[in-house]
Amino acid sequence: MLSGISWPQLLIVLVIVLAIFGTKRFRTLGSDLGNAVKGFRSAMNDAEKTKEQLSDDSGEDADFDNTPVEETRKDA
Repeated sequence: MLSGISWPQLLIVLVIVLAIFGTKRFRTLGSDLGNAVKGFRSAMNDAEKTKEQLSDDSGEDADFDNTPVEETRKDA
């Protein structure tokens, strides 16, 4: 895909990008991209932790009343 693009052509594209966005915006682009990647990784880790917590089988069952229905009807 990039085999047809040479280094001088990439340099020209870089100069055009600098002219359009300016050097200040170009400097902050790297940190913005880094923060986006950090946020994505954090969200993935949170999702994985939640998944582990949900799949964790602690062995505790719900506390159900095992009284037969007929007995509860008589009590009421």
